[in-house]
Parts: sequence; structure tokens; C-alpha cells
Amino acid sequence: MTMLRHPLGLCVLLGLSLAGCEGGAPSNTAAPVNAADTLTPPLPVPSPTPEGEVKSIIRPAVHAEVAEAPEPEATPEPLSRTIGFPRSAALDDAARAALDALAQEARTRGGPIVLRGHSDSQGSDKDNLRTARRRAEVVRDYLVEQGVPRERITVIALGEARPIAPNAKLDGSDDPEGRARNRRVEVEIGVPAAAAAPAPAATPTPAPAPAG
Repeated sequence: MTMLRHPLGLCVLLGLSLAGCEGGAPSNTAAPVNAADTLTPPLPVPSPTPEGEVKSIIRPAVHAEVAEAPEPEATPEPLSRTIGFPRSAALDDAARAALDALAQEARTRGGPIVLRGHSDSQGSDKDNLRTARRRAEVVRDYLVEQGVPRERITVIALGEARPIAPNAKLDGSDDPEGRARNRRVEVEIGVPAAAAAPAPAATPTPAPAPAG
């Protein structure tokens, strides 16, 4: 009762009462909002693996599509072979062995086949041209027997006009080795038409004209 009569005691009691009321009442004041809390969180940064490699955040399916992309096929090139002949138009064992391998190549590759028959210079031009044609026809018939379509083969007779070696030595004497090299049939297997022709470029679609 003495404290209530004293002005200082009254003030202390009033202060304690107010403090009790403020502590028990809920606060209606909202906490300040930080602007940084309303932003979208940043994307995760790839973390290094124990080996030091950085993990990619790209989907694994994207990696698989890039890795499995097929490489463009290389365009085949023409194939050339030379079949030697004795003085006649008959095939020897070496010529048959070479044609067996060539027939397999021809069946696999496709494409047109050109046979150019040649001869040495011994004899008349007419006889040499006939012999050159006969040699090319013998090669054609052998390839057909090995399963190469006849319609793919073209025969050209050149006779003695295109030698690859001298038919005579510088002193005018005969050169048997040179003549043997000139008695030949040159075989050329071309590129199939589908592989030789490039794919047509896509034509861009023109944009529609503006109305009015």
C-alpha cells in the first residue's frame, strides 16, 4: 500500500503492467520482405566428379542422339583393271584368276562396265582391230558366265592405236615385252547411277505474299 501512494512505485507498477500486455498480444506487423527471396532460384551448376570431369545437365537422350548420328557414306570411285593376253584371243590361267576376282567386284559394286580391247602393232590395222574386239568379247563372255549382267557391259575395240609400251626397240628390232604389254583388255567398272548423282537440294518454300 505504501508503493501505491508513492509516485515512483506507481510508475513502476504501470510499466510492468504494460510490458505484460505487449508480450502476450500477437504482433500484427508483417516482417519485411526481401526482394531477393522473390526471384527464381538459379539453375544448378554442374559439379565435378571424383575424376575431375564435369557432369552435364543435358538430357542423356540428347547425348545418345548425337553419338548415334550416322556418318555419310563415301561415294565409290570407278575401278580399273588390265587383263593381259597371249598372241591369241584366248584367256590363260592368270587372266581367269584376275577375272574371277573382278567378277565378284562387279557383282558387288554395280555400275556400267566398259571393256577396251587392244593389240600390238604386228599385222594389219584391220586384223589388229578385229583381234582387239575379240579379246574384249572373250572377257565379256567370261564375266557373264560369272553372273555379271550382259546389259551392263560395253565393248570397244581400239586395236593398236593406244599402246602403253613400245612395239619395237630404238634400233628397229622387235620388242617382245612391249608387244606383250600392248595385248590387253582394259576393264573399267563405273559408279552406279544412284551413287554418282547427288541428292537434289531441298527447294525452300516461298513465303506467302502479304494480303492487300
